[in-house]
Amino acid sequence: MGIFVTFEGMECCGKSTQLHLLARWLRERGHDAIETREPGGTDIGESIRELLRSGNVSGTFSSRAEILLFEASRAQHMEEKILPAIAAGKIVLCDRFHDSTTVYQGVARAVDADAVSFLNGFASHGRVPDMTILLDIGVRESFRRMDARGAIRDRIESEDENFFQKVRDGYRMLAEDVRFFTVDGMSSIAEIHGKIRDEFARRFF
Repeated sequence: MGIFVTFEGMECCGKSTQLHLLARWLRERGHDAIETREPGGTDIGESIRELLRSGNVSGTFSSRAEILLFEASRAQHMEEKILPAIAAGKIVLCDRFHDSTTVYQGVARAVDADAVSFLNGFASHGRVPDMTILLDIGVRESFRRMDARGAIRDRIESEDENFFQKVRDGYRMLAEDVRFFTVDGMSSIAEIHGKIRDEFARRFF
């Protein structure tokens, strides 16, 4: 049976970079590591991702419509890619998973917690990550990095400081679970990678 690891955190916290570095480290040691992301990961999921993140849509998503689109992408992702890879003994590294839905839609959008929990479990077939890596940075640092990137913010990135403070608070609450490994996202890329690599080896090797 394979290993399922997810990366979580605020916008521009560095999780995608760290996911790539861990995947490379694993492959160098002969492991079959799969990189994927949410929303997305499949052709259908990527189409949903574009719809969710684009500001070029008519009207405003209701909170219920938004969460159902995220869960639709996840359901397709699980059945088409993640579960088959785990069954084949591969290590799946996923950029965001249902913890993002819990904090972005459940906490920040105030969607009913029981509904979020049910939908997360339904879409993911009840599969919980074996390890979740949380890169923690503050809201103002997240905004600074988004501005430094120079790209136009997408629909979700355009939310205000209050929204993202709720997101960060939600993550820090979830991180009390032993499944999580929290890393200070203000450290250097090399230092963060070293901590993640060592913790991964401690837990699974």
